[in-house]
Amino acid sequence: MDNIYIEYTFTITPKEPASEILIAELGSVGFESFVETENGVIAYIQKDDHSSTVLEDIYILSSNEFSISYTQKEVAQTNWNAEWEKNFTPIQVNDLVSIRAPFHENPNLQYDIVIEPKMSFGTGHHETTHMMIQHLLELDLKDKKTLDMGCGTGILAIFAEMKGAKPIDAIDIDNWCYENSIENVKRNNCSEISVYEGDSSLLHDKKYDVIIANINRNILLADMEIYTNCLNEKGVLLLSGFYKEDISIIDDEVSKYNLKLEKTIERNNWVALKYNKL
Repeated sequence: MDNIYIEYTFTITPKEPASEILIAELGSVGFESFVETENGVIAYIQKDDHSSTVLEDIYILSSNEFSISYTQKEVAQTNWNAEWEKNFTPIQVNDLVSIRAPFHENPNLQYDIVIEPKMSFGTGHHETTHMMIQHLLELDLKDKKTLDMGCGTGILAIFAEMKGAKPIDAIDIDNWCYENSIENVKRNNCSEISVYEGDSSLLHDKKYDVIIANINRNILLADMEIYTNCLNEKGVLLLSGFYKEDISIIDDEVSKYNLKLEKTIERNNWVALKYNKL
């Protein structure tokens, strides 16, 4: 017998970082599958787990920073894979790097990353992932000790290993990201990546040549001192997950720690910054 689900369609303005926060909060109250859309998120919860008060503890819905509306309906949702395949679009960067699912055709570029996101359909910030890979393409990563903070599906850690980085730590606070990164590391035959579930408290006494942090502005600002303390002399710090108008706020914070902004990449008002430690 098919499971009956309640489908919630959320419309979010601005979409990021609200969609990530919303997905995390919905997951904590029983929603089990998500589809990212152009305007927000579609979330599914089994009817047996649903109640009229299920959204009462979703704090972001009452946030003044975002406008979030939603509709709901009952559906018989039986083919999650078909829904996932419909919503996951492959990415290509500079005609050198492909990021795709196993069911996508291999475009035979120089680097080919195969991922299969767990629970949350899609790859999240296409713009920020794209720009971070552009930065990494320009770096000599051979034998560079690297951190991928807020690793998500593990894409950037995997690409760093493909470019010769080692050893690599990949950290994410979300359990599904942690599990999914482990799966994707294995899927891409990586041997230099260690995946951890947690936050910046795991970085005590750690040192890295390259730190990749594709998170959001508030977390970056809160943890900047920790990141910079972990960065070796002449190390590189790559930051993304925020908008062009946030650059001055980020730069004011980073400049406190003897780092210099070397390059900015912009894509659809998202930005990715490269800093060098002096």
